[in-house]
Amino acid sequence: MVSWEFGTAGRVIFGPGVVRSTGRAARTLGERAFVVTGRSPARATALLASLSDAGISHMTFAVAGEPTISLAREAVRAAMAAGCDLVVGFGGGSALDLGKAVAALLTNGGDPLDYLEVIGGEKPFRVPSAPYVAVPTTAGTGSEVTRNAVLLSPEHRVKASMRGNVLFPRLAVVDPELTRSLPPHLTAWTGMDALTQLIEPYLSPRANPMSDAVCRTGISRVARSLRRAYEAPDDDAARYDMSVASLFSGMALANAGLGAVHGLAAVIGGLCQAPHGAVCARLLAPVLEANARALREQDPRHAALARLTDVARLLTGRQDASALDGIGWIDELCQALSIPSLARWGLSAAAFPAVVAQAQQASSMKGNPVRLSDSALTEVLRQAL
Repeated sequence: MVSWEFGTAGRVIFGPGVVRSTGRAARTLGERAFVVTGRSPARATALLASLSDAGISHMTFAVAGEPTISLAREAVRAAMAAGCDLVVGFGGGSALDLGKAVAALLTNGGDPLDYLEVIGGEKPFRVPSAPYVAVPTTAGTGSEVTRNAVLLSPEHRVKASMRGNVLFPRLAVVDPELTRSLPPHLTAWTGMDALTQLIEPYLSPRANPMSDAVCRTGISRVARSLRRAYEAPDDDAARYDMSVASLFSGMALANAGLGAVHGLAAVIGGLCQAPHGAVCARLLAPVLEANARALREQDPRHAALARLTDVARLLTGRQDASALDGIGWIDELCQALSIPSLARWGLSAAAFPAVVAQAQQASSMKGNPVRLSDSALTEVLRQAL
């Protein structure tokens, strides 16, 4: 029998309108909040009012794009200068990840590079983070319940993670109503990110009964609701489903890991500064096809082959579906969602060798069910281009 553990945010509050209860829930966590938002702090009006009503003073710090190492340094300096003892992230994955990094660095000190994987010192965090509250406004990253924060290094042209249990938010407040204003293309990209983060952990050698449960439920919800949320933004039931799926995807990846899609996406995102969800969406079907092929060649009885079939059945709703049927379903969904090719973000075939070499070193590759050769990864990129 295999031992396993399952970690997530200290507390999760989920439901329509719950953003207005954030202040009450966070009242015991701190007195002055450093609120990290997306490019438009005005979207956080209800959150800020909730904090004020609870007697929590606050200042805002906007993130216009992907959070960089230098931006993390700037944010930490601002939070320290303002005497903040509580950090709140409000936005998509960029705002939530920067908030996590700030909360950890406030108490642990040092530079972000001290803690980043691959390009940094990979130093472990020694003390708990400052209390952190995560409030997602997209349904895709699941960052509100994960133990890592991703930062972009323009100098290295790659995205890298700092990781540790101290990065789990103390409180996650997930309000599906906050996703209703997402434009269709962001609904599509973030939704496909969630789907990827449900499928990869399900296929991971680190999967456990708890992660399997959230993966299967999440995949089913994406299958029935992502296209609806894309085509009808005011479909509250679809938005609810996608927020659940996103939350579950974060729980899954935090405990079972990811795979080759994210290994490649981290490199491409840093090289081309392409939207993470859009890159994952384009890579998902080719990676699953490469995995199926490699598994059949290397170990035809590998358990991941049966799991690929399970994924296909969950996606298609057909009990006779094969792994190839599931891959085809994903291809059709990407067409329906108008997912752009990787060439749209400036990736070219000339960059393939460098992308593959860096991706092979990515921590996410450890969660892939089978090792993919350089030639297999190159073929994935060719198909996605």
